[in-house]
This record gives sequence, C-alpha cells and structure tokens, in this order.
Amino acid sequence: MILIDVNLLLYAYNSAAPEHSVARQWLEETFSNPEPVLLPWTTVLGFLRIATSPKVWSQPLLISQAVEIVDSWLSLPNVTVIQAGDRHWPILRELLPASQSRGALVPDAHLAALAIEHGAVLFTNDRDFGRYDGVRIANPLEG
Repeated sequence: MILIDVNLLLYAYNSAAPEHSVARQWLEETFSNPEPVLLPWTTVLGFLRIATSPKVWSQPLLISQAVEIVDSWLSLPNVTVIQAGDRHWPILRELLPASQSRGALVPDAHLAALAIEHGAVLFTNDRDFGRYDGVRIANPLEG
C-alpha cells in the first residue's frame, strides 16, 4: 500500500515546480496501477489549502479546479481516504518524543503513524520522515 504525502501531489500539479514532470509521471503511474493508494484527509486538505493559495503559488488553482482534481483521485478504484484507527494514538504517542517532533513536525509524525498503522509505505520528498522509526519511506523523485 502507498500513502502519499502532500508534497508529491503539489509538485504533480504545479508546472512551475522543478520536480513537476517526474512527480506528475509518478503520480499518473501510481494512480493507474492496481496497488492500493491511501490518502489521509490531512493530505487532501493540505493539497486544497496550498494549491489554491496565491501566497504559495504564483498561479494558484481555483477552488473548483482543486475540488475537481480531488474528485478525480477519489473516483479511482484503488484510492481510499484513510482515517486514524484505534492504534493511531499509541503509535503517535511513541513517535512524538522518540523523534523529538514538535511544532511543524507534528503533522509529519501523524502521517508516519498512519503509515505504520495501515502497513503502508509513505511516499514523500520530505527528508524529515527519516526521524521516525518503523515507518517505511520511499522518494519517487530520487534516482
């Protein structure tokens, strides 16, 4: 199973990003394969927030465009929106102090805990995830 961090989605839809073409190709291949893809609500909401922000993108998406993109993802048979389950808090509670996460790293710990809880590989371009023991990480933009 693949759990996707928001940065890969943003690169795939931001043609100004240097990582755009590689991220877009990876995302299209990932969505067209039968392997299950997990999208946490935090990832979906992060995409909607950042992709429509004129403070972040020089040419932000309209909210209607961003919603249409999310609809297209969620209509795919291999894509599931995941929630935190019963094991989430115990996993997160251990990850936070062990990784010395605080502030902006707390949402990363949440994603790491989701990946561990659901037995997924976390696909990201964010090197901060290396601090979380037990999470399997892959960066499709490397190599």
